Amino acid sequence: MKVVRVTRFGDPGVLVSGEAPEPAAGPGQVVVAVAVAEINFVETQLRRGITPGPPLPEPPYVPGGGVAGRVAAIGDGVAPEWLGRRVATGTADRLGGNAERAVADVDDLVPVPDGLGLPEAAALLNDGGTALGLFEGAEVRAGDRVLVEAAAGGLGSLLVQLALSAGARVVGAARGEAKLALVRELGAEAVDYSAPGWAKQAVDATGAGFDVVFDGVGGEIGRAAFGATARGGRFSVHGASSGAATVVPPDEAAERGVTVLGIEQLMGFGIGAKERALRAMEEAAAGRIRPVIGQRPPLERAADAHAAMESRSVVGKTLLIV
Repeated sequence: MKVVRVTRFGDPGVLVSGEAPEPAAGPGQVVVAVAVAEINFVETQLRRGITPGPPLPEPPYVPGGGVAGRVAAIGDGVAPEWLGRRVATGTADRLGGNAERAVADVDDLVPVPDGLGLPEAAALLNDGGTALGLFEGAEVRAGDRVLVEAAAGGLGSLLVQLALSAGARVVGAARGEAKLALVRELGAEAVDYSAPGWAKQAVDATGAGFDVVFDGVGGEIGRAAFGATARGGRFSVHGASSGAATVVPPDEAAERGVTVLGIEQLMGFGIGAKERALRAMEEAAAGRIRPVIGQRPPLERAADAHAAMESRSVVGKTLLIV
């Protein structure tokens, strides 16, 4: 079967197409005929030998932690009703998804609702469940002023939609006109966080600090966003695409009465992850949210997909079509 491997740590050129034996399902596992493999930004960091948290795989390895497709084979102890079903799932050991076949634990399978395409299901597998977890953890309410960083990304665009649906006033921060246009299309106000003084512009857009900030970038942008958080607000950290997650000293947060939900909150999202992913897919099937898919190159162009993500030239989610 066709696969893409990370041959060594490095730039996107270390992703090389090749062949591998087809995998077999062990007890409690299935083999998925992969139609779509998702790419999360953290996978580009791991490929470079950098980790914001997850353990580094040892090259050579086949990346890919999430896929969508049909169950092609089952292992011992798996109900035969799974055969042929459309599913989205995390892969075993969160590796091996950039391939024509991938192994997954049956307990991780999320049935794809009728009316939802496999690309949309793959786009929502991780980002949809994570967005719901972040949104509910931050307790977004009607009338809240909400700032979403990386608002044109796969996860950020979902947070924008969820906050708007709750009746919040939303400002989406992104970089470049194409991404700002998407933020406006979703119904939020937009600010370019590559511009000097962007955080003040964001505050000026609403006339006050933000009740909720979703920080998916970290670094200087995350610190500026914390400065834009209103007294008594909630500052929710979920990403470090800048290379370092935002860390707010407890005394600094306490001085302003800001509740900081640090990046460690993601560690608790494993509980209920499958249920949240299914809820997100059902919301999309019903037309209440939509995943933004920015690029869908074929599997063999995984290196190009990684390069586009790292250059920040892509809006929404990046998927590989297998």
